Amino acid sequence: MPYLTPTDTVRRTSGAEQLGFGVPGYAHPLLAPTEWAELVRPGTPLHWAVLNIDSGPGTRPDPHCLEAAGRLRNARARAVHGDAPQDSVRAAGGRLLGHLDLAFGCRPFGELIADAQSFLDWYRVDGFYLGRCPADRAGLPAVRRLTSTLATLLEHGDRGEGIGPLVLGLGTHPHPGYAEAADQLVTFSGPWTDYRWSQVAEWTAAHPPERFAHFVHGVPRTHLEEAMRIARWQGAGTIFFTDRDDQQGQTDPFAALPSYWDEIVSRIGPGISE
Repeated sequence: MPYLTPTDTVRRTSGAEQLGFGVPGYAHPLLAPTEWAELVRPGTPLHWAVLNIDSGPGTRPDPHCLEAAGRLRNARARAVHGDAPQDSVRAAGGRLLGHLDLAFGCRPFGELIADAQSFLDWYRVDGFYLGRCPADRAGLPAVRRLTSTLATLLEHGDRGEGIGPLVLGLGTHPHPGYAEAADQLVTFSGPWTDYRWSQVAEWTAAHPPERFAHFVHGVPRTHLEEAMRIARWQGAGTIFFTDRDDQQGQTDPFAALPSYWDEIVSRIGPGISE
């Protein structure tokens, strides 16, 4: 099961703790081969990446996605069992999550479980990303039921390196009860113009940084340091920043690498190891 017990200690990250990447969902591996290749580059501080074929697993196994999933799984195995297993960032990274679209609570429970089972059977995912997750109190019981069932599926699956996280793709601060429903909450997803003036919910201070993720698009290179300071101050342990935006036909700014990918990896990662 995911760990669901909040800590009693108020905590914000000072910068000593290690940030890492959560990738909300790159484009299909056939269209974004560079992006998927970067996920397995040694030294990249990857916490997890989301596999999303068609707002879910699709109707049949995709050979290109199978290959990408296998590479990520193999890279994790090398990091854990290789020459430097003491590298906690590399050893903790590389989880593959299947994307489940909750449609803000409108998807039937049975459909979501069927999609989850397909992800497990075809791609051997380590966990799940629950996109368009409701954030209000009314939606909480259904989300708790779903995450409890998903945790059971993961526990009984073939997880050679243990199960990965259940992540709620909220994009905003939800009712505090959601912190007990999953391993990690995405409490911000949006443009830099909003993020730089954003405020963190007070209740999040009772939880460690690994419980929260922030996704920000439209971050200029000149504001990368400021964006990382905000993430640390607000207590987010997982991030994805990009200078891409949702303008000029870019419907998903997180589907491709930012132009400053190497720079941000060097800023927050353990360094590129050969």
